[in-house]
Amino acid sequence: MRMFTRLAAALTIVAAFIAPAMAADTIKVGAILAVTGPASFLGAPEARTLEMLVADVNAKGGIGGKKVELIIKDSQASPEKAISFAKQLIEEEKVFAIIGPSTSGETMAMKNLAEESKTLLLSCAAAEVIVKPVAKYVFKTPQMDRDAVIRIFEQMKKMNISKIGVLSSNTGFGKAGKEQIEKLAPEHGIQILVSEVYDKAATDLTAEVTKVKAAGVQAVVNWSIEPAQAIVIKNARQIGITAPIFQSHGFGNIQYVKAAGAAAEGVIFPAGRLLVADTLSDKNPQKSLLISYKKAYEAKHAGEDVSTFGGHAYDAFLILTKAIEKAGADKEKVRTAIETTKGLVGTAGVFNFSAEDHNGLDKNAFEMLTVKDGKFVVLDK
Repeated sequence: MRMFTRLAAALTIVAAFIAPAMAADTIKVGAILAVTGPASFLGAPEARTLEMLVADVNAKGGIGGKKVELIIKDSQASPEKAISFAKQLIEEEKVFAIIGPSTSGETMAMKNLAEESKTLLLSCAAAEVIVKPVAKYVFKTPQMDRDAVIRIFEQMKKMNISKIGVLSSNTGFGKAGKEQIEKLAPEHGIQILVSEVYDKAATDLTAEVTKVKAAGVQAVVNWSIEPAQAIVIKNARQIGITAPIFQSHGFGNIQYVKAAGAAAEGVIFPAGRLLVADTLSDKNPQKSLLISYKKAYEAKHAGEDVSTFGGHAYDAFLILTKAIEKAGADKEKVRTAIETTKGLVGTAGVFNFSAEDHNGLDKNAFEMLTVKDGKFVVLDK
């Protein structure tokens, strides 16, 4: 019995030395994503992208010789679950960084926690309030909703459109977009004749689009990331709205086009260049990376088209990886490395971060796209 006790004590001492060594050989990365639930069209491709990237980097020896341990938590787009998982990842798993969450509402719920715990957070959500005001440890990879609105208004000017109707979902993304539209409209000569907010889970929006039609608008702007945006398009065309329909950059999933069917023809929206990668000039600095990601993802997930949303997770992991390669596995040094990253080509654009800019993209990260014959194509200039 005494020998067993001594052996157990010896093993405990050995384990105490081995555990830190084992931990030192890995980098724990948490991911809070809406893999299932109402925003699974965001979180599912994000999760699959991260799994693919981590498997690839580990097969090549890891980051700086350290294998990556990916811990994915499915928030189902719930801010409450996102907060709970964030605390678990930070306090129990002691992750190096968190990628996600998928939605703006979740990210805003987590922003203070990330800042207080000094945990790197690379959000896959778009709202400008995520990085304005700047929080030291919080970054985001999707383009700014402000820049998306500007690109839409610039396109409207080319089309001699000045009177619009606005529809937006009752989500963090919808609210942030609506605020930017209202804020920027006057300086771009745009008059908002009617503005309607709808429930993200709506299955019929005939009443809302009927109010827009009655206002006599020259164009409709719909701002959401939910499947309901396809319903907006269908209902608008069903009641006879023939004016151009503009969508936010949250329209960047071909499944929305399929859901809206023929009604989606001619829809105009700003998006990153991933959706039209094959048509880019060989001189475009993003083309090689975009084609590589598209081929790898679609080969691994047969029958599923790559989406800009998976691209947001791709960029987050890329940014984190490059920073660790540069600064080593020191969280503070990695944070500084991210903040000083310049000229990093990603799926959303070319990232140039600074202490004042934790998004690193501008309006030129967007391409104006339209739907033609059921596919995304670059809008004729």
